[in-house]
Amino acid sequence: MKSFDVPIIYRSPLITAIKKKRKETDKMKKDFSPTLLDFGPLQIFLARHFGFCYGVENAIEIAFRTVEENPGKRIFLLSEMIHNPQVNADLQSHGINFLQDTYGKQIIPFEVLTADDIVIIPAFGTTLDIEKRLNDIGIQTEKYNTTCPFVEKVWNRSEVIARKNYTIVIHGKPKHEETRATFSHAAANAASVVVEDMKQAKELARYITGEKPATLFAEEFKGQYSTGFDVTKDLQRIGVVNQTTMLASDTQAIADYLKQVMIDTFHPAVAEDRFAETRDTLCYATNDNQTAVTGMLETAADLAIVVGGYNSSNTSHLVELCEEKLPTYFINSEEKIISAQEILHYNFHTKEEKLTAEFLPKKEPVKILITSGASCPDALVEGVINKLAGFFPVIISNDQLIKSFE
Repeated sequence: MKSFDVPIIYRSPLITAIKKKRKETDKMKKDFSPTLLDFGPLQIFLARHFGFCYGVENAIEIAFRTVEENPGKRIFLLSEMIHNPQVNADLQSHGINFLQDTYGKQIIPFEVLTADDIVIIPAFGTTLDIEKRLNDIGIQTEKYNTTCPFVEKVWNRSEVIARKNYTIVIHGKPKHEETRATFSHAAANAASVVVEDMKQAKELARYITGEKPATLFAEEFKGQYSTGFDVTKDLQRIGVVNQTTMLASDTQAIADYLKQVMIDTFHPAVAEDRFAETRDTLCYATNDNQTAVTGMLETAADLAIVVGGYNSSNTSHLVELCEEKLPTYFINSEEKIISAQEILHYNFHTKEEKLTAEFLPKKEPVKILITSGASCPDALVEGVINKLAGFFPVIISNDQLIKSFE
């Protein structure tokens, strides 16, 4: 796979050595057990896969290269490059301004833009309407488009099944940038509707079976369906695609459920007559990171720490997986670990930070599972490891650890 020129400040000598070693010894990516960092009184188990994915590294490389190659030009990002506060702050410190916030609210009006300005499309992609608006100003969006190739794959797959007269069901968070972009591309080719979770998928199914009257659909799925959506005809043939940062298992469960509903309702000779096969739209990185967490959770531990941006969808799902098994702390930097007694962590359910005391058990060895989201720099993970190690009389240094993986 292609390697990217990502700023050194995001790299970690320790994590790089670990990932290189694991890749060499597990080229087929079949071993999802964690990597043990044994500090003696502290044992840290790192997930097999975590951190920057292909799409994120590609976006970061394009963004920083754009700054370097265009001195004196006004450079804007349509919205956050990725859902990581440190990376977005770095981009702003290099003179890049955001046009919108993460929910699409305008920060800088499009009216102030000129054809001489540069607008970078973030890794999530954007809607066709916004792209056209920028193009009408004279801005060349294709030159500075960092849309993740795996997001584009979902768009392309949507277009393919749309040509075969399937309605597109998108599993995603309706307000998320990627979902808005995917919905825009899907709706340009076919009737489309967003379902946020299995609960909404089951409600959609009740319209497919006729259990619910079509008159209720508009209010129940308000803001989540394409213009002109007709419940009586647009739910005859469907295909499910996903926001690539959702839990892959959830997307598959929704697809399997709706497929069975279509089979039970219409009794087709072959399932494909009513339901399009779209397994290939699941993102490899999301899949790998989530499977790695599942593998990591097989290790007996005292707690888990997940590092990443608080508005990161893929990171929140890693937290969700860990929470099912043991105490889990979602932090966006080592600074949130205030001391050996206190940690300030984020509850993504209530959308607020919480201070927890005595989060480290008084025992030896303390066993901690660690992973991070796809938009989290490895340097942040190393910072967390170093902070934790500083609370214990460790028997091995970072340099010694690095050498052990070389």
